[in-house]
Amino acid sequence: MSVMKSLWASIQGDPKFMRRVNGWFTLFWLAMIPVSYVMGWLNSVVYVSALSLWALVSGHWSAWQAARVEVAQQAEAKKHAKEDLAGDVVGALIEKTDISAT
Repeated sequence: MSVMKSLWASIQGDPKFMRRVNGWFTLFWLAMIPVSYVMGWLNSVVYVSALSLWALVSGHWSAWQAARVEVAQQAEAKKHAKEDLAGDVVGALIEKTDISAT
């Protein structure tokens, strides 16, 4: 079970992989529209219920992933706001010129 959890965590941490997976899922469900119509599955309450549940779960999962990204971006922005890169560069230049001037 821990192997599955670590695999799942590594997959979620890779945005390229997640984008590809979601792209393939999108293409799969687009292809399923005419298949569902031709097979008559759209008249099945069970099929439509399952499809609705999948839409609900995937929608919430997408919103959760977007919220995770926003939290990470906010944390990164706070980290950068605390840093004084320009001041550090100026301080390093002043120290360098003070040492070379003596």
